[in-house]
Amino acid sequence: MPSSGPERADRLIVVLGYSNGRSGDLHPICAARLEHAAGLAGKGDAVLLSGWSRRPGRQPEAELMRRAWPGSTEALISDPDARITAENAANAAEHARELGAREVVVVTSSWHRARARVLFRSLLPDVQVSVVGAQTPGSPRLYLREAAVFPLVPIQLRMARRATKGGGEAS
Repeated sequence: MPSSGPERADRLIVVLGYSNGRSGDLHPICAARLEHAAGLAGKGDAVLLSGWSRRPGRQPEAELMRRAWPGSTEALISDPDARITAENAANAAEHARELGAREVVVVTSSWHRARARVLFRSLLPDVQVSVVGAQTPGSPRLYLREAAVFPLVPIQLRMARRATKGGGEAS
């Protein structure tokens, strides 16, 4: 898991990537999440940009967000490996522990908040976790997708817990 950034932070802001896989550019939903996170980030915060590339040869969402980040890059951490929300949460939990963070703020979209909240709070039981929804477009398709994948959360949590304990890759 590539990383850079601060050695310690009380608060970790996690920006979840988003892509529809059609373009190699930063998706407007992802850009809105990034902008929201930039408005939240303050001195002493670390910011984790999390997301992979759906297509070989294209830049990961994390790298696209890093290039578009409007603030200081000193506190940025990149996670280009997370492919699903459970992997975002597992990798963020590892970073939060490494940083000694007492608070994690997850920035996503309103239609994605419920699932992200369950995953992050489950993997960070000793940390204050809040999940905020950036103003992003939502569609019935996105809400239906979230309803369809929500039953997979217990399976994804088991896989993420195994991965964070050195038991292999989550998928």
